[in-house]
This record gives sequence, structure tokens and C-alpha cells, in this order.
Amino acid sequence: MKAEWKEIKQPQTWMAGVEWFFFIFANIVIIPLTIGKAFELKQDDVLTMVQLSFVVTGIACITQAIIGHRRAILEGQSGLWWGMILSTVGIAASQDISLQELGGSLTVGILISSVLTVLIGAFGWGPAIAKLFKPGVMGVFMLLFGFQLVDIFLKGMLGIPVGNTPHSATINGSIALFSIVLAVLMIIVNIVAPTRISKYTLLGGIVVGWIAFAMLIGEEQTVKADAVFTFEWFLLGKPSWNVGIITMAIITGLLNLANTFGALKGTEEFYESKTTQGQYDRSLGVSGIFTGISGLFGLVPYAPFVSSIGFLEQAGIVKRLPFIIGGALFILIGAISPLAHLFSNIPISIGSTVLFVAYLQLLHSSLEFLRQIEFTKTTIYRSAIPLFAGVAIMILPTSYFSSLPEVLQPLLGSGLLVGICLSLLLENTVNWDSIGKKNESE
Repeated sequence: MKAEWKEIKQPQTWMAGVEWFFFIFANIVIIPLTIGKAFELKQDDVLTMVQLSFVVTGIACITQAIIGHRRAILEGQSGLWWGMILSTVGIAASQDISLQELGGSLTVGILISSVLTVLIGAFGWGPAIAKLFKPGVMGVFMLLFGFQLVDIFLKGMLGIPVGNTPHSATINGSIALFSIVLAVLMIIVNIVAPTRISKYTLLGGIVVGWIAFAMLIGEEQTVKADAVFTFEWFLLGKPSWNVGIITMAIITGLLNLANTFGALKGTEEFYESKTTQGQYDRSLGVSGIFTGISGLFGLVPYAPFVSSIGFLEQAGIVKRLPFIIGGALFILIGAISPLAHLFSNIPISIGSTVLFVAYLQLLHSSLEFLRQIEFTKTTIYRSAIPLFAGVAIMILPTSYFSSLPEVLQPLLGSGLLVGICLSLLLENTVNWDSIGKKNESE
């Protein structure tokens, strides 16, 4: 790291830091905005959530880079948690659970998950748990994870409200057309442009897209001009006890460990070294601590982002110094209210479009894991069952699960969680390689 600090005066180091800033920004900014809308928070609370998200995320990134796993991997508000929280808003509405009870129960579940994650890191259980997340599990996880997030991004691109979407919601034609054109242009640049240009696609998509949106469609005031930062604990709701929601949150917290294993395993090729037990332990400890902080503030919990793999592949910024600079810039933006207000007003459709393009790389990551498995007509079930079951549940309306026991509704109503659980079960209880060889010899 000392050798890297010598490059701090070089312009390319700061340019790379700005790239990291915009990558962090694109991944994080729409999370508090959509959560705030879903929970019907006041404008002051939404701005507060945005600023806290910026500051805490920047600190989390720098902490991981210096004392955690010590790699340039975005430590941000987990997409797994984000998708689960948004999905429970719809489930809660169908069960007549108030948003305050939902938020309070999520808070309790998040705090419990924080303690469990820290303990797993402290006792060195990370590598043992990582062995459960075999290539088949990681392949299924990344595909279903991509499906869930792309669903959220697509709604944002089409101008459809995210969260507890009303039945009367419709596609906004002008926003949808603009988003699709922007996505196509970004994809074309990624495909045909040389690396020295394509690595700036995300940065260009945000800046050019935001300016073009303001000129062609108009400015979008996501957070009103008179909103002010008003700090308070438990923005989503004071602790309450709904067993079903808390259970789902704890399971989500345990499955969220897949982000750590996926991000660290997926970046080994860039650092030309296997992830050590110490890196797993320190990474889990840092994620657990910041998950606890998120629970106290009412933010979405933290984990290393597997999408960082795609960013590293495209931008090639492997050194930690630019990443630390990007995190520091993010803290600065969050600490200064006028700047936070400015950046919080990025149109959700722009943020969604940029992330939609960025997360298409998850298919590549998923296939890389699945290539490590030899599929036959009999062993295909190991991935087909969790994938098809998970996607089917994602498509079903949440109201379909209202006849199930309340404790089970949040868990069984999440296609991502069901798919991951099925994959963990099938990969760790059945000797698929033995079955495949037996069928080949017959």
C-alpha cells in the first residue's frame, strides 16, 4: 500500500478515483431513494437516509480496503437485502402489516444478522461456510440475484414506481424510450469501443444521461429543495417483533454471506492470489459491523458487491488507492448537504439504466461458476430445480402466498431466497458427480 501512495499526485490516479466514485454513486444512490418511497418517508427523512448512506458507505469501503479484505471491492448496501426489503413491503401490505411494524421488525432482524456475521468472522467460520457455497450454488445465486435486481432496474427505466407498486401504475412512454436508447448506446460502446474508452461507459452514462434527461424530459426533483438533514435513530421504524419478518431477515443475513464469498472468489484472478482465511474473517467482521450500523440508522445492510467483478474487468482499476479516493469523495458528498441534495436528485431512470447495463455482467460471472460443473441430462436438476423454482416464485403475485402461515410467507414468497436455499440443499446433500459417472457407465 505504501508504494501505491506514491502515485497519489498522478492525474490518472485521481481520474480512476473519480471513476470509482461514480461506480459507488450509481450503485448506492437509488437504494435510499427507493426505500424512502416504499416506506412513505418524509422528505427530510429521505435526504437524511441518502446522506447517511453516502457517508457510511464511503467509510465502509475505506475500512475494507485498509483493514478488511484489502481489495478494491465496493462495500455497499447489499442488493440481496435491498430486493428483500422492497419485496416485503408488498407482502406486508397483503398481510395488513403497518410499515412501522415492518421497518421495526426488519431492524431487529438486521441487528441479529449483524451479530451473527461478526461472530462468524471472529471465530473463523467463514472458510467453512464458504465451502457450502460451491460453484453450483454461486452460479444459481448470481443468476437469481441478477433477475431480481434487473426487475427493480427495469421498473425504474420504465418509470414505474419501485416498492409497493399500485395496480394503477403504468409505463411512462417518454422515460422508457429515453432509458432504452441510453442502455443501447452504453451497450454498443462496451462492445465496439476499445478498453481505454469503454471503461468510462458508466461514468459517461451517468453524466451524459443526466444532462440529456434534463434537456429532453426535464429535471426530476426526487428530493424537494426544502428538505433538510434531521438525524434520528431507526428511520424505518422503532424495533418491533414480527416473527415472520425477523426470521426472513435473519435468513437473508446468512445468505448475504454469498456476496462476500462471490466477490472475494471472483476477484482472485485480478490479484493473482487465493483468498486467505484472514481475508474472509476480516471482511465478514467489517460487513457485520456496518450491518449493525445500518440497522441502527434504518439503512440497507452491507456486503461486498459482486458487481465489482464486472467493473474491475471493464475498467481494470485494481489498485486500492483510487478506490480509497472514490470512497473519500463519497463521504465528502454525503457530509455536505447541498452536494448530497444535488446528487440525490439524479433521475431514478438514469441510475436504473446505468445499473441495468452494469449488472448484465452477472450473467458472465454466473456462467463462469456453472462451467465448473459437468452437466448431463440427470445432473441438470441440481441447477434447474432452484433456478426454475426461484424464477417462478418471482413472477407470482405476493397475494398468492397469503394462505400460508404468516411466519413462512416472507421466506416462501421470495424467489431468490427459495432458490438459494434449494441450491444449498441440493449441492451439499447429493453427490451429483457420482450420479453422473454412474449414468455414463450404464
